[in-house]
Amino acid sequence: MPIRPPVVLSIAGSDSGGGAGIQADLKTIEAGGAFGTSAITSVTAQNTRGVQGTHGIPVAAVEAQIDAVLSDFDVAAVKTGMLGRREVVETVVEYADRLPNLVVDPVMVATSGDRLLEPEAESAYEDLVAEAALVTPNADEAAVLAGVDVTDADAAREAGAVLVEMGADAALVKGGHVPGDDVVDVLVTAATTHTFRHDRVDTDATHGSGCTLSSAVATRLAHGDDLPSAVGDGVSLLASAVRYGVDVGEGPGSVHHLVEARNEAARDETAEAVERVVGLLVDRAPTALVPSDGTNIVGATPYAESLRDVAAVEGGIGRTRDGLRPNRGVRFGAAGRLGSLILTIREVAPTTRFALECRRSSALQRALPELDGPVVELSADAGDADGGNLPLTQRVSDAVADDDDSPVAVVDPTRSEAGVTLLAPDAGTLVDRTERLLDAVDDRN
Repeated sequence: MPIRPPVVLSIAGSDSGGGAGIQADLKTIEAGGAFGTSAITSVTAQNTRGVQGTHGIPVAAVEAQIDAVLSDFDVAAVKTGMLGRREVVETVVEYADRLPNLVVDPVMVATSGDRLLEPEAESAYEDLVAEAALVTPNADEAAVLAGVDVTDADAAREAGAVLVEMGADAALVKGGHVPGDDVVDVLVTAATTHTFRHDRVDTDATHGSGCTLSSAVATRLAHGDDLPSAVGDGVSLLASAVRYGVDVGEGPGSVHHLVEARNEAARDETAEAVERVVGLLVDRAPTALVPSDGTNIVGATPYAESLRDVAAVEGGIGRTRDGLRPNRGVRFGAAGRLGSLILTIREVAPTTRFALECRRSSALQRALPELDGPVVELSADAGDADGGNLPLTQRVSDAVADDDDSPVAVVDPTRSEAGVTLLAPDAGTLVDRTERLLDAVDDRN
C-alpha cells in the first residue's frame, strides 16, 4: 500500500559536486522520511575544491518550478538555500504566503570561500527574513543581516534577537565559524532562547553543512515537530554528519548526509552480530577468559554516538556450573560501563565496533601478543593532579592517541578482575581473536 510522507520543497542552487545545494537537501530530506521536491535557482560548476562557475536560472523558470510543485503537492515545509540574485530573492518573497514552515538559509558564501550571492541582493533578504518561520545564518551571514559581530553565544543571542525584530518567527545563529572547543548554536524566538552545544570536530570536510542542517530542520517541521525539537534533531544530525564526513574528491570532502539513516539501518545487523557472538561464546564456554562475576559483549552501530547505539546482553553473561549463560536478551542501551568504554575508544579508533570483557590474568596478558596488534595499557594512576578521578575518556585518549593502528585490546590495571577488554571492528574478528586467545591460554595452562 502506498505511503504518504510529508513533502518538503527546496528552493536552492544545484551543486555538481553533490555535497551541498539541492543535492544535499534532497538526500537529507529523503533520509529524514519526507519526500523532497525542488526548484533550482542556479546551476553551479563546483566540487570539493571550490566553485568554478555559476549559471543563474531565469526567474520565469524558477517560478514555473515552484508553481509546478505547489499545484500538485501538499507541501508541508520549505527551505531556501542559494538564491543568488535580488530578483530571485524577491520572487520567493512573493510566494511566501504559500510556503509553510519556511526555513531560510541565507547562503552568501560557500564553505570554500566562493561568493554565492550578489552584493546587491543582500538588502533584499530583509523582506525574506521577515517571512521566515526560521532563519539559519552562520556568524558571517548574521553579521551582514543583523549588523552584529558574532564572536560568542551572547553575541549570537543579540544577532538572533535582531533577526526576530526584523520579522522572523525565530533565528538559529550557528556557531561553526566561531572559535572554541565547542560549537554553540543559539535559537532565538520572541519569547525564549535555546542553546545547543556539541564538540567541535577537527575537520575541513564541512561542505554542505548549512544545507544539511536547514533541510533537516525543515524535514522535522514537516513531520509536525515543534521548533526546538526540530532544531535539536537537526543539530544532532549535523554533528554526526560532520564527525563521519565522506572522503570524496581531491578537496576536504563532504558531510555525510545519510549518516543517521545508515546508522539506524544497521541496528538490526549489529544486534544480530552480538547474538551470534554470544551463541559462539556459550558453545565454546571459554571460562578461562571470563571474570567470576560474568562478562558481556557489546556491538556499536557504525556511527554510534551514545549508549542508545550500543547493543549488549541485558544483565550480562553469567558463569554457571554448566558454562556460560546470558541473563536476558540483546538490546540497545543495556551496555553500561563496557558500552561507555567502546564509545570512548571510538573517539580515537572509530572503526572499533565490538568488545568482549575478559578476566585479567597473567596467562591472558602473556597471550595478548598473539593478536598481532596494539595492546593498550591504561594508566595505573586513575587520579588527576587535584586528587580527583581522571575521566575514562582522558585515560583512553592518553593511551591510544599516539598509535596509528586501532587497538586489539585494552588493559586496565585499576580493575581487579575484569581488566582486559578485547576489541574488534566486526563480530567475526571478535570471535577469531577470542578463539586465538583461548587457544593460547589453554596452551599455557
